[in-house]
Amino acid sequence: MKAFKILPFLAIAFSVVSCNDSNEDSYTAITESYPAVQAEFGNSVDLNNLANYANQTVPAYITKNNSALNPISNKGATLGRVLFYDKKLSSNNTISCSSCHKQSVAFGDDSVTSTGVNGTTGRHSMRLINTRFATESKFFWDERAASLEVQTTMPIKDHGEMGFSGTNGDLNFNALVTKLSAINYYKELFKFVYGSEEITETKIQFALAQFIRSIQSFDSKYDIGRATAPNDGAPFTNFTAQENQGKNLFLTPPTFNASGVRTAGGMGCAGCHRAPEFDIDPNSRNNGIIGSLTGTGIDITNTRAPSLRDLVKVDGTTNGQMMHTGVITSLQQAIGHYGTINIAPGNTNLDPRLRPGGNGQQLNLTATEVNAVIAFLRTLSGTDVYTNTKWSNPFN
Repeated sequence: MKAFKILPFLAIAFSVVSCNDSNEDSYTAITESYPAVQAEFGNSVDLNNLANYANQTVPAYITKNNSALNPISNKGATLGRVLFYDKKLSSNNTISCSSCHKQSVAFGDDSVTSTGVNGTTGRHSMRLINTRFATESKFFWDERAASLEVQTTMPIKDHGEMGFSGTNGDLNFNALVTKLSAINYYKELFKFVYGSEEITETKIQFALAQFIRSIQSFDSKYDIGRATAPNDGAPFTNFTAQENQGKNLFLTPPTFNASGVRTAGGMGCAGCHRAPEFDIDPNSRNNGIIGSLTGTGIDITNTRAPSLRDLVKVDGTTNGQMMHTGVITSLQQAIGHYGTINIAPGNTNLDPRLRPGGNGQQLNLTATEVNAVIAFLRTLSGTDVYTNTKWSNPFN
């Protein structure tokens, strides 16, 4: 059989296979050598045997996907995983993205304020579960980042968080690029992903965003029920009567009287937290929480929220505090907040769905209804996201 030449760039871009001249039915896989990656990560990062990030199973009833401009690839997400956990991305090598977004709590934080290199964050860190499956493309509680790609490097360039701000005596982002460019495993990784050792902010952003979008959770009790149901509103055969009641309360809009008191219907949670992705409606406005972690004035610009999936663990244990201030610490408190909305002076951005007739909504929930909604919210939690090694710290 005639031999053929393998071009060098193909050896990087594809899993290369060569033919054995003595037996054309015999094939030998040619693997590339990445000594610096092997030395740093051992078996936790195997560039010749990549984890599946790009082709994970997504339920047919999940229709939202915001990754079109930066599709997930196994290579890109692998680099993103390393960047996500690498403390070298901070100015003093003590903080990584994972310091504020911990796998053990659904990639959120169990501290109200996350600690950075020069202080603490101004808002409670948001969970990153299922960010790919949302219509809202903006990020941070106040939506100041136009995309996930833009968001990924903003904490790095923040003086308080990761310290490459170029202000207050900090080095700038170019100094980080220089720093990473001198690290051998990044030379190998960037060449593996992009065909060149050159590191740029855009390349970092794309890889981090691919990894974050790959973090998905669809192994919940809700997903088992939804897979065989004709729609979200139909009873789920695997749910208890209480869980189905809670689902109905969550999905069904309330009817109010002129004073904003519920007279019929459910809670209407799905008006903002839309099933089956349970992402936030992009048109949502402030939810009535106006406090500030800095203690200076009110903070009414917070209109973003994470998916409600894995809000708690299956056993009901919370994945850290809730809301941008971390003021809510249990599902009962969260439901209680929406049960009685007090329109605070100065909150000019309260969502109109929470102020029927100009009055803060009063849902008048019974204990039975509260417990039913709590039971339903717990069905949105899976288990895989907390232990899957492809989303774990490769430096361990």
